[in-house]
Amino acid sequence: MSMKVATRQVDGVTILDLSGRITLGEGSVTLRDAVHDSLAKGSKHIVLNLADISYIDSSGIGELVSAYTSVKNAGGELKLLNLTRKVHDLLQITKLYTVFDVKDDEASAISSFK
Repeated sequence: MSMKVATRQVDGVTILDLSGRITLGEGSVTLRDAVHDSLAKGSKHIVLNLADISYIDSSGIGELVSAYTSVKNAGGELKLLNLTRKVHDLLQITKLYTVFDVKDDEASAISSFK
């Protein structure tokens, strides 16, 4: 199952609804392209909604870190939303949970940019 991205705007915040698997190859490229497209369009506030992500491999974790760095370097902020149990545990194990700003609901993710 490949990864899909749906992009929407809420109160000036770009929300990328991700579904599928973030893995080496297509999944990580899809994520990278979506984040870079958002930055190219001038979005500085980006939320990655991971509610429908079933699996992330090490390449996918690397891509999340890369996306975070790209947005930060462009003067923006990247937040993660609706982590599944698996993804949450993975971020805890890799100690990345403290790097990312993780939110449990969309309203708090959006309001956290203001």
